[in-house]
Amino acid sequence: MRQPNLSDVALFAAVVEAGGFRAAAQKRGMSASSLSDCIRRLESDLGLRLLNRTTRSITPTSAGERLLERLRPALDEISAAFNDLDDDSHRPVGTLKLNVPVPVARFLLPDLLSRFLKLYPAVNVEVVMENTFIDVIAAGYDAGVRYEESLAKDMIAIPVGPRRQRFVAAAAPAYLAAHGTPRHPSELTEHQLLGHRFESGKVGIFEFEKDGRTLRVPPQGQLVTSSHDLKTSAAINGLGIIYTFEDFIREPLADGRLTPILEDWWQSFDGPYLYYHGRRHMPSPLRAFVDFLKAEGQERT
Repeated sequence: MRQPNLSDVALFAAVVEAGGFRAAAQKRGMSASSLSDCIRRLESDLGLRLLNRTTRSITPTSAGERLLERLRPALDEISAAFNDLDDDSHRPVGTLKLNVPVPVARFLLPDLLSRFLKLYPAVNVEVVMENTFIDVIAAGYDAGVRYEESLAKDMIAIPVGPRRQRFVAAAAPAYLAAHGTPRHPSELTEHQLLGHRFESGKVGIFEFEKDGRTLRVPPQGQLVTSSHDLKTSAAINGLGIIYTFEDFIREPLADGRLTPILEDWWQSFDGPYLYYHGRRHMPSPLRAFVDFLKAEGQERT
């Protein structure tokens, strides 16, 4: 095996990220044929085929995936190091890749990113919604947002958004008129409870807390779904009691389509955190976002 050209390695990563030679070549300001020659040279140097090529798609082989998984953090570090050399203009430039849970993407990021991107017009942001905890660095993200119980111990974490949030329970007025209003969590076993199935396959438990006492009620009802919108619509239509993040049903609670129940038992919890690896060379878009969030936190206190 000959020692490969590092620029060819970077071009290989660019082809995989762009999903094809043409798109990667346009971003690099070169022809697709020249880019293809570079990849062939890299494959020849390594003695391995790195890409599966068809008329419709370009995908990495298993060897290509392994190589990219090992190289991506190093390539990110190289890119960050070059960005740090841009002393003439300290404006952050590049793409910030975030992995966040659904509630954060729906209710927190729209306002935050709107203000952040106006401050930094040379920064692009890619957001992927995912509720399970992942290794953000290995998966190619700059940072993730999760709640405290899902944070890795070796990551740096800073608060994002409101510091207290709540799980709430509610039902349509028509449902409560027909089936009665529960006064204690133990009475929920006599009601239709709308279940939520997580990406892990587990169905969420209705959990309540009061005076240091916690009660958990497994949902028993006709509907279980992974869709927050479907669950909310079902509750509004009188199919049962919903238990969810307060933000998901804030509007129907405000306009009376849903009636809150068991409010004394609602469970509150800490808001989410942005977490990222404490590497030496932080990409400038991530550094700017971290500074932005810290300033936001100072304004709230």
